[in-house]
Amino acid sequence: MSRGSILLGTRTVQPNQANSALGEYEESSNGKLKPPFVLTYAELKLLGIAGVGFFLDAYDLFIINPVATMLQFRLYDGNSLPANLAGFLKAATNIGSVIGQFGFGYCADAFGRKVLYGKELMLIIIATILCMSTPTNVLSPTGSLLYLSFFRILLGIGVGGDYPLSASVVSDRAVLRKRGTILAYVFANQGWGSLVGSLVTIIVLACYKHVMDDEGETSKVDGVWRIVIGLSLIPAFGTLYQRLTLPESMRFKNSQGEGDEEEKVIQDLQNDQGKPAEDGAEETKRAEFFYYFREWRHFKILLATCVCWFLLDIAFYGINLNQNVVLQQIGYDGKTGTAWQRLFKISTGNIIITVLGFVPGYYVTVLTIEKLGRKFIQIQGFLAAGLFLAILAGKFYNLSSAGFIVCFAFLQFFFNFGANATTYCYPAEVFPTRYRASAHGLSAACGKIGAIISAFVFNSLTDSIGTPAVLWIFFGCCMFGAVFTLLLPEVAGRDPDLVLAEELKKRERER
Repeated sequence: MSRGSILLGTRTVQPNQANSALGEYEESSNGKLKPPFVLTYAELKLLGIAGVGFFLDAYDLFIINPVATMLQFRLYDGNSLPANLAGFLKAATNIGSVIGQFGFGYCADAFGRKVLYGKELMLIIIATILCMSTPTNVLSPTGSLLYLSFFRILLGIGVGGDYPLSASVVSDRAVLRKRGTILAYVFANQGWGSLVGSLVTIIVLACYKHVMDDEGETSKVDGVWRIVIGLSLIPAFGTLYQRLTLPESMRFKNSQGEGDEEEKVIQDLQNDQGKPAEDGAEETKRAEFFYYFREWRHFKILLATCVCWFLLDIAFYGINLNQNVVLQQIGYDGKTGTAWQRLFKISTGNIIITVLGFVPGYYVTVLTIEKLGRKFIQIQGFLAAGLFLAILAGKFYNLSSAGFIVCFAFLQFFFNFGANATTYCYPAEVFPTRYRASAHGLSAACGKIGAIISAFVFNSLTDSIGTPAVLWIFFGCCMFGAVFTLLLPEVAGRDPDLVLAEELKKRERER
């Protein structure tokens, strides 16, 4: 193989051929390619448009922890929320995400990315405004929580829709050798969303210190959580126009082109199976999807992306949606003091958790994904996260606060320099364009189902079998995740559309 050539499926092509298939070719003025993590202006613009979705994803998902604590003081005089309602409130956005990921993913392949892109952001904006308007002064405490939870489901549909849409929009446009890096950059906005959410909570609480702490008007916390939720509208409105006006990519157009050789072969194969193309575009798309994934070599990849994301999110969201356990271990659970002091201490602890490994892990993935490969990063991430979960589980009652913080920081680091990033990248890179959004949405929906399970059962399981035993369950999820990753191919330098074209040509020759 010549220097600079790229292996694509079973064929070897030169970089100009690979990028020609992508519709893009980028090199520096001296003829040398820049490192993958150095982005062009067009790539930075794409990152800004797509990245806001993952910023909002993390902001809206993890902000519910401090908001739920604030609602304790507004609705229950500082007492804990009812366990079933607290679980539903924390799981609501993820419930909606499952619907959005699967629904928007399928529609993005059937009708095009341009038709849908931006609509999910409009849904997020509407749902956020409705969440802010929760009439706590009119409804009962139970009614207020149900009202907020219902509209957080609507919020989740929008957030979930952003997963397959942004992943497909970026992957469709990315230069092959930088595809994983740009996807990792987009996903890294999840870390910033979590961090900014914690910072915003502290800042707004600080502004309310006089009225809440000095004057003792604890009920004013009602304004704090509404402002914290509402500020997420700023980045949403900031990128709405760019999403709504983003044109369809050439790669997607080529994958759908009538008369194209690939299209003809697929239609011929469908006709062989008794599925004529005249049955309608939507039915044809659905038939193509199932026809493609009925083969084990394709289905095993979809199975692996779904199962790995499911197992990862059980552990990842089990930890991050129930940070009260972590805050208690590091002394920031806010058990003493006035209502304001308790809320401020919890918010400070949330920032510590986010900074310790949450954000750094994403950017190590960005810098290394093209060198180390997705498969290596995912396997080592699962194994390393499992190691630190085992330490936390085995020494849960014996670790000092400093020791717990160190272990937890490494756990967060290897979640994000590991499977939390690569489970997002893999479906966007391994599947052909014509099935990409559907497969990505299905994989992401499986992940959110894992998150929902954690949100509902973590507290009850902790009460019945203890926190160490729950951490051992998370350890098992990580080990199984590493095993299922073995079913996945390495996708660095691999163009799935060329792989599909080769498969179709081979079938045509065999007919």
